[in-house]
Amino acid sequence: MAKRVYLFNEGSKDDRDLLGGKGANLCEMTALGLPVPFGFIITTPTCREFFEAGNKLPHLLEQEYRVALDLVEKKMGARFGDPENPLLFSVRSGAPVSMPGMMNTILNLGLNDEIAAGLARKTDNPRFAYDSYRRFIQMFANVVLEADGEQFEHEIEKYKAAHGKRDDVEMSAGDWQEIIRIYKTLVDFPEDPFVQLKLAVEAVFLSWHTPRAYVYREMNNIPETLGTAVNVQAMVFGNFGDTSGSGVAFTRNPSNGEHSFFGEFLFNAAGEDVVAGTRTPLPVSALQERLPEVYAELFRTQAQLEKHYRDMQDLEFTVQEGKLYMLQTRSGKRTGRASVKIAVDMVREGLITESEALMRVSPEHVESFLHPMVDPEQKTEIVATGLPASPGGATGSVVFSAEEAVEVAATGKSVILVRRETTPEDIHGMKVAAGILTELGGMTSHAAVVARGMGVCAITGCGGLSIDYAAGTATTAGGVVIRRDDVITLDGTAGEVMLGDVPKTEASSSEDFQILLSWADEHRRLKVRANAETPEDAAKARELGAEGIGLCRTEHMFFDAERIDQMRGMILAENREERQRYLDKLLKFQEEDMLALFRVMDGLPVTVRLLDPPLHEFLPHSEDDMVALAGRINKPLEKIRAMTESLKEVNPMLGFRGCRLSIVHPEVTEMQVKAIISAAVRAIEEGLKPLPEIMIPLVVNVREIRLISEIIDRGIQAVMKEKHVSVPYKIGTMMETPRAALGADRLAPEVEFMSFGTNDLTQMTYGFSRDDVGKFLPMYLEKKLVESDPFVTLDQRAVGRLLEIAVSESRARKPGIKYGICGEHGGDPRSIQFFHDLGLDYVSCSPFRVPVARIAAAQAKVRRETEARRT
Repeated sequence: MAKRVYLFNEGSKDDRDLLGGKGANLCEMTALGLPVPFGFIITTPTCREFFEAGNKLPHLLEQEYRVALDLVEKKMGARFGDPENPLLFSVRSGAPVSMPGMMNTILNLGLNDEIAAGLARKTDNPRFAYDSYRRFIQMFANVVLEADGEQFEHEIEKYKAAHGKRDDVEMSAGDWQEIIRIYKTLVDFPEDPFVQLKLAVEAVFLSWHTPRAYVYREMNNIPETLGTAVNVQAMVFGNFGDTSGSGVAFTRNPSNGEHSFFGEFLFNAAGEDVVAGTRTPLPVSALQERLPEVYAELFRTQAQLEKHYRDMQDLEFTVQEGKLYMLQTRSGKRTGRASVKIAVDMVREGLITESEALMRVSPEHVESFLHPMVDPEQKTEIVATGLPASPGGATGSVVFSAEEAVEVAATGKSVILVRRETTPEDIHGMKVAAGILTELGGMTSHAAVVARGMGVCAITGCGGLSIDYAAGTATTAGGVVIRRDDVITLDGTAGEVMLGDVPKTEASSSEDFQILLSWADEHRRLKVRANAETPEDAAKARELGAEGIGLCRTEHMFFDAERIDQMRGMILAENREERQRYLDKLLKFQEEDMLALFRVMDGLPVTVRLLDPPLHEFLPHSEDDMVALAGRINKPLEKIRAMTESLKEVNPMLGFRGCRLSIVHPEVTEMQVKAIISAAVRAIEEGLKPLPEIMIPLVVNVREIRLISEIIDRGIQAVMKEKHVSVPYKIGTMMETPRAALGADRLAPEVEFMSFGTNDLTQMTYGFSRDDVGKFLPMYLEKKLVESDPFVTLDQRAVGRLLEIAVSESRARKPGIKYGICGEHGGDPRSIQFFHDLGLDYVSCSPFRVPVARIAAAQAKVRRETEARRT
């Protein structure tokens, strides 16, 4: 049988998985000789045993911790359950990964009527003894007996009001005794200290499954299998009198990262008083004025701990009658900006290396430098929640159509575009919107992908919202009606919708941030490109460190108001000659667009995907729009209606799109290729270095690639022959069907690169429509049917397996072929680790995710190098 109970002098900070973070650090502080009240730890594997046994403590566990308890008694010079010399305990949770405040704690455990009276005699402080006793009953009833905590607070407030007391400090020993009597009428309180301890241990284990703990693990990707340790520690008391108190402190400012000792302290208070906010704490410097020797010791201790752990520490401490006790140390939570400053400063101070600094900053922390954020301290009532599709904060007047967005934005007002879902036709409205809110759609829906690409705040899949276009209203699940022109605020980082204008913190870079990114570039192997179609997006991507364009979706270039009719005319053309007239006009637009991209990306690759979406997406859908189009392109309404009807598909995402368009309408592909190469020729004439890469989408076999490559070659050679200029170019394919991945060895000889479109590859592998997944995926996540949203983080088991097969088999067939990712997973840190391990050459993501990907790519390499050194 494995050892289940460890004393504080039996572990170290390296035992986090076994003893939990809190327990491991208590052991470490004990080893450093710091003043830590002694105790013992019940291990995390014991927690797993507890759940496997149907929520029952393992056989002989109580016997084992009683042996440890005897040793703690000898160390502390007091006895648990002894009225003459009582020893009390705190019983706290402590997972391997810090989950502050998410699980349960019981303080002052071991009191009953007889022991409380003995504690009063021993300390000659009855008020302290009975205050501690009522706190224990209140906490034990709430945590262990699952009583409603509000009724206890209500009884205290009722008693105070009846006896003219304002604050807890005005309550006498007799007052607390009366409160205790009242409390005991509310619950069946166990008097036996050993029964209390056993029930408390069970309650701490059970708190691993509280709703708040579950949500926190989901938010922070903490495995449910870890479990929690239980820390049983001798109590010390901050509520003992005026030379006692409790505090929380940080070795550096967790908000801005400044290197200054930062914290709060309450005299004559227990630790929970500081955390609960029931009294206004003083700055920790107040301790220096009243108890200078204690403060000096605390200051030395915090400096020692930061140097020892080589990270900013979050400390909990208690002062009892002028003596300092350390109760906890852990790496402190900090804001994104603080994390960057602290990491860079610690490198300058020689505490950590550049590699370690990179691992101290989560990719999510990088977001705070890229988008204005909703000030968390200013949040008002949240009326709806959805998926955090594109980060940042945005406030504006509600509009319900793209046309309305353009019209209102033209007046100078900020707008929030609210739609059931968006389509490519909404792009003009999305472009001018400060934020986008949709009822349907997932994290890789049209709205999500486009919003991230534009750096626009967006919330998708807000299923509790019911949108009525005709009435101009959006009604929340709680019955709140949001009307046209109402002002709302979106927190795209948290997925929260709020009424009114909620203050923001503005985005801005910093010297430290740029230094950290430069370190990331030195350490990473994966290149980082951007998904971009406009010169503005491309410029932003390059500014943020992109090393080229990994996906230029050419269809986005045709949705502009002055081009859409030419595109529609081409689609509705009744013969090749009519279609060519429109194509000639579209070629000029496409050429100018591509030239603009080559200018921005001078010397860097630009991967251009040939036309991909179903043609029906370009056509008008309403009768009024069809009538208007008939007049503009001089075509009978009946023919427009008939053609539009003929292009409708039951499942358009698996229909007439991608390379299938090139096979049926080769002239469209030839036009696009001529535009790309003509633009490259002009760029060369301007003294630039264009590097076009032409990508064929949605292939399923090598015969498609061979046929389309002939069309591409024909267009390229025609331009180069006419212009007498040689253009460097590459032809590749987008890998987004399972069949392409499984047949990659046959495709490889025909292409120079493969770029995995993981959005569609995930969609086809799962059989999940990425635009409709919001209707059922939340339930899948809640019921653990999937571990995470597969459109956000790549599913390595199945989709990842397809990538592994494709890369290994195609690389064996054609060494030197290049591989990239151009789906939204290219900006996801957990997915980037997989792509690094797989040996891909680059990832491509939306421009505002580029810095995140740069950090994540560096971390992927550092993580593997660290693991290699350990083995």
